Amino acid sequence: MSSCETGIELQAPSPDTAAEKVAAFTQESWPIKDFGLIPIPKRLQYNPIKPFHFGILLNVSFGFASTFTVANLYYCQPLLIEFSKSFNVTYEEVSRIPTLILAGYSVGLLLISPLGDLVRRRQLVLLLVASSIAVTVGLAISENLQVFETLSFFVGVASVTPQILMPLAADLAPPDRRASALSVVLSGLMLGILIARVLAGVIGNFTTWRVVYYMSIGVQLLVLIGAYLILPDYPAKNRDMTYFQILFSMVKYAVTEPLVVQMALINIASSACFASFWVTLTFLLGGPPYYYSTLVIGLFGLVGMLGVLVTPFAGRMIDKLIPWYATLIATSGLLVFQAVQTAAGGISVAAVIIVCFGLDVARQSQEISISTRVLSISSAARARLNAIVLLSLLIGQVMGTPVSTEVFVQYGWRACSLLMLALQGFQIVILLLRGPHCPRKRWFGYEGGLEARKRVVLERERAQCRGEVQHDPEAQKEAPMKSGEDEQT
Repeated sequence: MSSCETGIELQAPSPDTAAEKVAAFTQESWPIKDFGLIPIPKRLQYNPIKPFHFGILLNVSFGFASTFTVANLYYCQPLLIEFSKSFNVTYEEVSRIPTLILAGYSVGLLLISPLGDLVRRRQLVLLLVASSIAVTVGLAISENLQVFETLSFFVGVASVTPQILMPLAADLAPPDRRASALSVVLSGLMLGILIARVLAGVIGNFTTWRVVYYMSIGVQLLVLIGAYLILPDYPAKNRDMTYFQILFSMVKYAVTEPLVVQMALINIASSACFASFWVTLTFLLGGPPYYYSTLVIGLFGLVGMLGVLVTPFAGRMIDKLIPWYATLIATSGLLVFQAVQTAAGGISVAAVIIVCFGLDVARQSQEISISTRVLSISSAARARLNAIVLLSLLIGQVMGTPVSTEVFVQYGWRACSLLMLALQGFQIVILLLRGPHCPRKRWFGYEGGLEARKRVVLERERAQCRGEVQHDPEAQKEAPMKSGEDEQT
């Protein structure tokens, strides 16, 4: 079984030899300016002979940028009452704002994030952050609700920077550190979702809502400056493809790749469960037997923030396992904690706290393992594959929120939790349809064994490749190149 079939990469994305890289570099001088105008710092200019070192500083910078760009999607939620007073409109009218922002984000995921497979990522990130800053300035000074709503939509469109950075992190990180690198970016993204509501609520409570957006402009300026000073330039992929071919191929991946379809189904169900828990948690804690205030209920979000801190450690564990097993462990954890919620969520607050922490850690670990598996399918299509993963997550949120609310209101917390428990079990069933080493184009099966350690599988693959070289005269000609690739891996 080849490395392509197992989904484990045994070599760097580019198979060029050093001599070929030197020749290509001398024939085509890589641009030294962003947008043809702004000089790129020399240490960040692309040089195929001297690859960029993806260290912890760059990885954390990706996480920081993700935190304060995705936060744009959630600043509005605690401020809706203030918007109503400021624009002198009803609650129903301002309730359109969060919907418009998420609609814009969905459009950005579908139409902009795939550009990561077509253009230089450094320029795309700088353009997105600059655009987001410009639109946020409009939000801060807007005096008209219709203008504010329109700008909110475009803020959502421009807030897909994390979805450009995640595939770039997968490209820059060594294969044995890919899950760890993705976990840091994902932790930054999740922290942005949590911290945005806290910051907006606190600032909006003591001053005007416009200060929240002034703050957003300031932190995004820091992201823009940091991106200019830290983000390395990297070649555009797929130069022989057009934008519409990129979009069509994304649709093709979504319906013809068994692994992508499998992971999307799991992601939809898991995202629906996760959204259900946090939406109905407010109803559960605000009613009998708890009767907690809004402030106390909000503090439960801090438990989720603790889960964010654990996620990078989960990434290191996933790096050592075949990703299928990491997905199985994380999904089993979701099932166990959902069972705890079903048994005791409406009886013991200790159970609720445990479930808040456990579901958050298990869900983020599952996301890391899913992203690691899907992004390993093709290094040339990582932006498109990442967009599919994120769109499946949004579909789950859209499905889970209204359904769980209706079930909770009509039948109570335990019925709602039982429904989510069934969805967690559904994920296990879908995962077990394809084994850890199932060939890429096969929809069902366990061919290739059950080995869980990535190191053992890599050594087995390398031994198999060497055996093929010894018995194949044509392969012997390529032996020096393959040896170099093994060392690089």
